Amino acid sequence: MNRLEGKVAVVTGSAQGIGAGIAKVLASHGATMCLADIQESVEQTAESITKSGGKASAYHIDVTKAESVKATFNKVIDDHGRVDVLVNNAGIYPRKKLVEMEEEFLHRLFEINVFGMFRCSKAVLPGMMDRRYGKIVNMSSVTGPIVGTPAGGQTAYGSSKAAVIGFTKALALEAAQYMINVNCILPGYVYSPSAFGIRGGATGADAEAAMREFGRKIPMCRQGSPEDVGNLVLFLASDESSYLTGSEVVIDGGNILQEEYLGPYSPK
Repeated sequence: MNRLEGKVAVVTGSAQGIGAGIAKVLASHGATMCLADIQESVEQTAESITKSGGKASAYHIDVTKAESVKATFNKVIDDHGRVDVLVNNAGIYPRKKLVEMEEEFLHRLFEINVFGMFRCSKAVLPGMMDRRYGKIVNMSSVTGPIVGTPAGGQTAYGSSKAAVIGFTKALALEAAQYMINVNCILPGYVYSPSAFGIRGGATGADAEAAMREFGRKIPMCRQGSPEDVGNLVLFLASDESSYLTGSEVVIDGGNILQEEYLGPYSPK
């Protein structure tokens, strides 16, 4: 069943990782995908979806610049007529302790993780309000309501992801009478090559093994995949979630449920 047939969806930060996984899942359910990213490799990601039988186009966007966001969404609307689904996925997650943090570091992180979400949502809202239809899905993180590591370095990132939750709830209430659903997702550990150095601490085949071993710290015995997150976005982007708004949905294999770590875990 193509649950998004006829829908136009924009995913920011979709050149790789979670964003690419989301785009692939939505495309597989009939959505016309608009992949938006500052990286030129987003074109290859869009091409791979097209080769797999999906509908996808690539768009350049810099979510830190209002003029870039406006131009990109104007182009999407010129090409496709509207935006039905917006997934605010663009984000960065560098670590730096507060006492070592420069102002530029803090401002850049919030420009991408928070203000970029503001700008993109603002760009699609008028059309959604006119049509009395729209789905906005914001990417938060379990690092927001909780803190991922006692080693430090997450004050800026954690604060930005907590801000995503607050924004989601406020916009959901603001847009509810226009039949627009606004929800956010809080991923835990998701497997991606960009996390090898942080979690695995190795490269090549050794990194793969280290990442698998890291997954055994999670009650469901593995890290999540970008497609796992994509399947949740699919639900929130579909009409099956029409009465759900202002929610924060954790997807982490049960990891934050642990008051006491009893791993390593293995399938029963």
